[in-house]
Amino acid sequence: MSGLDLHINYRGDQGFQLQLECTLPDHGITAIYGPSGSGKSTLLDCIAGLRRPSDNSRILFRGDTWHDRAHNTPTWQRRIGYVFQDARLFPHLSVQQNLDYALARRHPKSDPVSLDKVVSWLELTDLLTRAPDTLSAGQKQRVAIARALLSAPHLMLLDEPLANLDHAASQQCLGYLQRLQGELDLPMLYVSHDIEEVTQLADHLVLLDQGELIDQGSALDLCSRLDTRLSHEEQSAAITVGTITQHDEAYGITEINLEGQTLFVSHLPQAPGQQRRIRIPARDVSVCRERPRDSSILNILPVTLSEIEESGDTRILLRLALGSQFLLARITRKSAAELQLHVGDHLFAQIKSAALLMEATDGP
Repeated sequence: MSGLDLHINYRGDQGFQLQLECTLPDHGITAIYGPSGSGKSTLLDCIAGLRRPSDNSRILFRGDTWHDRAHNTPTWQRRIGYVFQDARLFPHLSVQQNLDYALARRHPKSDPVSLDKVVSWLELTDLLTRAPDTLSAGQKQRVAIARALLSAPHLMLLDEPLANLDHAASQQCLGYLQRLQGELDLPMLYVSHDIEEVTQLADHLVLLDQGELIDQGSALDLCSRLDTRLSHEEQSAAITVGTITQHDEAYGITEINLEGQTLFVSHLPQAPGQQRRIRIPARDVSVCRERPRDSSILNILPVTLSEIEESGDTRILLRLALGSQFLLARITRKSAAELQLHVGDHLFAQIKSAALLMEATDGP
């Protein structure tokens, strides 16, 4: 059996209960998303063994039983790296000594990544001699991630690791995490309540609310469906994947092939041929029946209307097929009526260039 098999029943304080049954992939980054109090951190703690669910619960990872009615594996034997919202570095140790602590305690039969590689990936060389209280919040989290990696884990848990960082530091750390994802074959569970953050990282999404599993699936699929809570949030956006084709240096623009159509975005440093994930907010997509001839909007793509949200709100959502991928558009009900929209209509989606939020780049 592969993956992370979960059947959890946990009763917490003040009547809170986490009830969840699912199997999560044991590769890539799985984001656990939901509002505060939905049980995200409780779920991570149960997986790590920091909280003990009921005896009829079951937690298995790659076929190894971590918890069931007859057995409960201690936290230190689960081979988990845990990064918390606050870095929790040892204040009396330097950065180097914090990393050495993990090295000295990793499993003797592990196949660990080297200290030099981790220091290089997270750009910690200039920080090794410093004390934790001299580091910025972003630097502390980079050290915490490095320390977790050096313990040679089989699974990484990250509980809102960017919550205490400003936007610049948060984007930088996202870049480091994406770099690690490319360098390591290490499954990660990533908790967040920030959907923009989640969609820059996640391959797989788990949606929680009030201690229950609402939905799960690929990030690209869930973000473009109309029947999930994601599409009804103010920040709702579709996630698409395209390939860089060329750069227009004169205008500072990069062209991306998206299902055979050209998408123009701000200049990217990557070479042609590389794939990029593109987040397109629903609020920044409009539709029209004819391609505009004179418009300041560069991105006007032919789409097919595949679904119309049925609701009584003044605004409605459209799901637009672009080849095998989908966009979302949030428009007024009046606009939909005046355009006489029906499923199957061939339309043009107008996308504001400023709305194309790309993945965080590698750290500087």
